[in-house]
Amino acid sequence: MTQPRDFWSGRIGFILAMVGAAVGLGSIWKFPYEVGTHGGGAFLLFYFIGLVLIVFPLMLVELAIGRRGRADAARAIAAVAAAAGASRLWTLCGVLGVVAAFIILSFYSVIGGWAVAYAVDTVLHGLPGATAQATQGRFDALLAAPAAMAAYHLAFMAAVTFIVARGIASGIEEACKILMPALIGLIIVLALFSMTQGDIGATLRFLFRIDTAHLTLRVALEALGLGFFSIGVGMSLMITYAAYAGAEIDLRQVAIVTIVGDTAVSMAAGLAVFPILFAEGLDPAAGPGLMFVTIPLAFARIPGGTLAAIGFFVLLIVAAIASAISMLEMPVALLTRRGWPRPRAAAISAAVCWFCGLATVLSFNRWATWYPLAAIPAFAKATLFDLLDHLTSNLMLPLGGFFLALFAGWVLPCRLLAEEIGLGAPASRALQFLARYVVPICIAVLALAPFFT
Repeated sequence: MTQPRDFWSGRIGFILAMVGAAVGLGSIWKFPYEVGTHGGGAFLLFYFIGLVLIVFPLMLVELAIGRRGRADAARAIAAVAAAAGASRLWTLCGVLGVVAAFIILSFYSVIGGWAVAYAVDTVLHGLPGATAQATQGRFDALLAAPAAMAAYHLAFMAAVTFIVARGIASGIEEACKILMPALIGLIIVLALFSMTQGDIGATLRFLFRIDTAHLTLRVALEALGLGFFSIGVGMSLMITYAAYAGAEIDLRQVAIVTIVGDTAVSMAAGLAVFPILFAEGLDPAAGPGLMFVTIPLAFARIPGGTLAAIGFFVLLIVAAIASAISMLEMPVALLTRRGWPRPRAAAISAAVCWFCGLATVLSFNRWATWYPLAAIPAFAKATLFDLLDHLTSNLMLPLGGFFLALFAGWVLPCRLLAEEIGLGAPASRALQFLARYVVPICIAVLALAPFFT
């Protein structure tokens, strides 16, 4: 087996990096608007079920394969498959994860650049005004400026590249030791501010009261899907990070803390957003525009809103960088284990990713009316960005998770996972059952549901 050239310095550093990889824009941005769109408490109930049935088992599988394989995602799977006497074709699961991470990072960095743009603009000019037209106008102006978007995309990618180029212990781990406490501190301050300035009663009722009208198959599928994608399982990201973990680290503890940490941050993000929205009579189901239109509008209407808005966009930047470094590490790990110096691997991977991200930049302006698959009814109005998002979220990640579950449940000996994770016989059999049946069936239902609902 190929040994990694770098290791996490210890359990705390590894856990912080894992939580950083899980807590991204999805936790701060997508989680609140998904909860708002799908009725609050009922959505959360299904979300927590998804964490138990899909996310936790898959995370244990990825962590076990990564530490046992001691290599990048592709080679780690190949090494474990060889030890089990299985086909090397399973390596394609790792390759699929690396490609998916690369594509996601290309447009994720653009959205991270939006957060940078908003933080800079709010510091320099304050909030645009307390009207929906003003906040929407600022967002539209950003989208209509491809050169500015590309520049902020470059700035975001440069920060991520600098961290990854420094290595595991000296780069990613040290950055996460700064970024994660900063993120937690910011979100606690924002949540306290929002709860004191906003309507906390309405927020708590919205989040924790289960409306039976929302106990539907559609809400269940949306919640299970978010639970699956929020932490990044299926991308082989956890395999890449676990390859740097020492044998003394308890992988079960890492998985539990990561899931609990990501969920806690997501809930705190809801507490930082919803009280202000409810107090100002704004729609919590504002969708993707919640982060860049509705929230600035809410902050513009309250005392101290400008400072709160600056803190919120800094929070977004911190969360986005912590998650982006894990995605860039995937192609970098692949290249460094093939002899490339880490700084060159990071720089070239990031440069190619930035260039590919220009397609997303142009999708919001000059290519906004170009629909590459217009001949297909389901994609008649899908821009290039929409297609990339659909390709990764709806096809590549589910496929990666589906085949990783089959690999762990049907190919790998039960004892291999049990030894690496430290499970007893009953727990290892339960994990194998989940990997064989529950996880792939749930993923298949999630993937196929849009065609039948």
